[in-house]
Order: sequence, then structure tokens, then C-alpha cells
Amino acid sequence: MARHLITSAIPYINGIKHLGNLVGSQLPADLYARYLRARGHEVMFICATDEHGTPAELAAAKAGKPVAEYCAEMHEVQAELARGFRLSFDHFGRSSSPRNHALTQYFAQTLGEQGLIAEVAESQVFSIDDNRFLPDRYIEGTCPNCGYERARGDQCENCTKQLDPTDLVNPRSAISGSTRLEVRETKHLYLRQRSLKGEISAWIDSKTDWPVLTTSIARKWLNDGDGLQDRGITRDLQWGVPAQFEGAPWSGMEGKVFYVWFDAPIEYIGATAEWADATGQDDAAWQRWWRTDKGADDVTYTEFMGKDNVPFHTLSFPATIIGANRAGGAQWKLVDYIKSFNYLNYDGGQFSTSQGRGVFMDQALSILPADYWRWWLLSHAPEGADSEFTWENFQTSVNKDLADVLGNFVSRITKFCRGKFGETVPEGGTYGAQELALIEAVGAGLASYQASMDAMMVRRAAQDLRALWVLGNEYLQSAAPWTVFKTDPAQAAAQTRLSLNLVRLYAVLSEPFIPDAAAAMLEGMQTTNRDWPGESVAEALAALPAGHAFTTPEVLFRKIADEEREDWQKRFSGIRS
Repeated sequence: MARHLITSAIPYINGIKHLGNLVGSQLPADLYARYLRARGHEVMFICATDEHGTPAELAAAKAGKPVAEYCAEMHEVQAELARGFRLSFDHFGRSSSPRNHALTQYFAQTLGEQGLIAEVAESQVFSIDDNRFLPDRYIEGTCPNCGYERARGDQCENCTKQLDPTDLVNPRSAISGSTRLEVRETKHLYLRQRSLKGEISAWIDSKTDWPVLTTSIARKWLNDGDGLQDRGITRDLQWGVPAQFEGAPWSGMEGKVFYVWFDAPIEYIGATAEWADATGQDDAAWQRWWRTDKGADDVTYTEFMGKDNVPFHTLSFPATIIGANRAGGAQWKLVDYIKSFNYLNYDGGQFSTSQGRGVFMDQALSILPADYWRWWLLSHAPEGADSEFTWENFQTSVNKDLADVLGNFVSRITKFCRGKFGETVPEGGTYGAQELALIEAVGAGLASYQASMDAMMVRRAAQDLRALWVLGNEYLQSAAPWTVFKTDPAQAAAQTRLSLNLVRLYAVLSEPFIPDAAAAMLEGMQTTNRDWPGESVAEALAALPAGHAFTTPEVLFRKIADEEREDWQKRFSGIRS
């Protein structure tokens, strides 16, 4: 049994996330976590809400609520939606937690004592009408790189280029819309990333198994133009982790907080500590996952994220860890593998939380159960390139993959058995050439499926799983136990017994993708046997012995009608009020 730490990108607190956010981090991370648990490994799957920074303050102001109250409410909303999509987090934390405050200040102090944080006087945009400095997302304007007119002061959502507020063309206040802006001098803390460039570069070069998407983005930031730059880690805000605190190796930072991209990744550690608190365990329980001097040296740490988050997780967060580890004493775990994803687009456009474009998580669950969405999103995950959600493709995939293949197999064999043998696994007969060929084919298919899952090749794993479902349908069609029953009931019983065992096996193998359907299949088979097949597939396909009772499951997946698809296309036309 191996130990696996899994984190998915921490979603901003500012509203309900869309399906593009879901498939870009949380959902594939859940797939992998469920798979590893099924294989018998020890898993710690962590996520949280990202509650600091400008997005939280702007969203709270728009909602007319104090920011702390707004964040508490939206955390529960996001946690409930995560439960709705069956995301199996061990803990879903909050970056505003006392744990994260303490850890963020610890890392900042440690980095400062190592000479890796500098105090820098800089020019910053000040809004005369708002009477305040405007950090990053409080400023909107035209991107100097691509011309997008609603770029933010930290990043252009259209081209993903990282920006400083002073880079924007025709800037305006995101609070009031005022253009009465001027540049004033202020002082901030900077993480001296450039001094760590050699170590970061060597570390990235050592990750020869990482996706090209991940390493290409990291190397671009490391080497293009002037290369890796020092990064401001404080902002002029009230809501966040205070940058001036007892023991800080600097002064004069009152009224400033740490930048959200400094404290948010630290919340991975903070959330694990929150998990220990919530489960009544001591610090050793979470430290064994994060501190290599406390037992984490045997942990494999995997992060899942969209490509826009890659620079911060390949450069900034590792710089924090590498720099802190220089101090000696506590030694912190660096990520072993970063699984990054491209964008999922929506029906000819882009998903966008800030502009309310696309299908959002609550809307999706209001019309269909989670498994329908999980299957489509994972089987179309934007791994090698951007992918696009269309209602036509969604309908086709649900109807053909889930209803016609898996659902049809389960329905046909259970109903046939009930009609001819009753609701017990029939006895009698022996396996012939067709049955032995099926067992062999399932073994080969299982090996391919496991290889894809081990490699985190999400779309290929979905294809492999569907291919396993197809084997059952093809076998039923070829063996035709309903015909064999007329002349050789014992042989039909053997065929049926094998097929019912295949239902149990499909449930076990499908659980990472479609957990609710898997649970329904196991409940129908009246078994709690979730054992992953070992070397002998034949043994796995004999787990339900003759005489074992079952109940015929309800229809696993209903088909989506053309009228429904057309209605949803109109209702979810891409704009959310």
C-alpha cells in the first residue's frame, strides 16, 4: 500500500463554479483519488475555498454582505455542490482558517529570515474617487497583449498573460468604474524568486514524466523575456492574512495582507491541518503528509489544475517550499506530479465565472444526476487540447455510452435471469470457449484500463472502461442465453452466472467515474464486495456464487430526449444573471 497526497486547485469563493472549473481540477482529482483508494492505497485528498483577495471583497460588496459572512456562506454552497458531484475530499477547507493564517505567516517569516523576501517601493494605482490603492483585480482595462477589454490587473482571462495593474490600457476602477486614477508610491513585500531560479529550474528539469503542457508553461515563465521575476506577495487590503505580525522580520506593513497567490497554495497544508483538527487528531497526523522530516518522505504528491494555475504551482509555491527548506528544521514536501488541463469551452464560446457564461454546477445538478455530468466531462477532459461542451455531444454520449452500453447490459441480464431463473445467481453448466474468451478479453481490457488510470490519462481511461462495458454487450449478443435456454438451460445458467458477476465487476471498475450508478449496481447485486480484481480475473468473475440473491436494479441511465436537449440549449444559452 502506497501513500498518495492529492490536491486540486482551490476555487475562488466568488460564486458558483462552472463545468470548466470542475473538469479542470476537482473532478479528475476525485477520479484519481477514488481509483487509488479502490486499489488499496492510503489517500489524502484535499481541497478548500480560496477566500482572500480582491475577488472575495468585490463579490461580498456586490452581495451587500460583510466579506467574512459572504465567505462563510459561499464556502457551504461550494461544499454542498462538491457533495452533489460526489467529490470525495477528505477535507474541504477554508483559506481564511486560523491554520492557514498561522502557516502563511510561518512561511513568510522563514523566507524573510533566509533573505528571500525583500521590501520594495513600487508604483501602484490609486483611485481618487475611491480614496484607496487598487490592487490587481480592483482594476480593469484593455490587455496590452491581446486587446481584450475586460482584462484584470493581475491576469488577462482571455490570453492568460500575467499582468501588473500599470500594464493595462485605459484602466478603470472595478469598484466604481472611475477613470480618475493616478500612480502613487507604496511599499510591498516581494518573494525573491529570481534567486531561486537555478534550484527551481533543476527541479523542473528532473520531472521528465510531467505532461508537456505543465513543463512548457513552467519553462516559458522561467526563460522567456527577462525570465523568472521576483513576485509581490502583499496587497493593500484588509481581508486576508496580515503581513505585519509578531516575529515578522520587517516593519511598516500594517494595513497590508499577503497576496492570495502566496497564501492560497499554503492552504493545501492548512486544510490538511484542519482535517486533523476536525477528526480529533494531533499535529503528527497532518505532518506525516507534508513534512519529510515527520514521515512524508514516502508520500507521492499529485496536483490537479487548469493551465492558468500552472505558473503559480510550478514556480511560486515551489519557491516558497524550497526557500523555507533552506532554513533547516522543518522540511516540506514538494509536489511530485502536476496534472494540468487545457480549457473546456462552451457551445462556441468560453466558460467564464466573472461574466456568467456557461453551465454552472448548480444548474447542471438541477436537470440531471451527477453521474451523467461526471461521465461526459471526464470522457471529454481537455488534456491534449481545449475541448468543447455542446448539448448535442452531451446527449449522444449519455445515450450511447451510459444508456445503450452499460445500462443496457445490466438491464438485459438481470431481467433475463429474473424471468428464467428468479432473482438468484443460477447454478449449473460449465464455461465454454466463449466464456473463456470473454474472461481473457476482460483481463486484457482491465490491464489497459489500469495502465491509463495509473498514468492519469483520463480520456483514455474512459475509453478503456467503455470498451470493457462493450465486451459484456457483445458477449450477451453472441452467446444469446435466451436462445440457449430453450435447448440447454444449464449452459444458459452458466452464461447468466458469468454475466451477473460481470455486473459486480463493472460496478467496482466504474466507481471512480460514476459512483452513484456503481453503488446502485452493487446494491442490486446485494453485495458489499468492492474488491478490485487481482491477478486472476476469473476469480473476480466468480465473486457471486450460485444461489446468491440479487434484485433487478432500476434503470441506471435514462436517455435524453431531443426535446429536452433543445430546451436546455435555450435555457442555458450561456448567460447567468
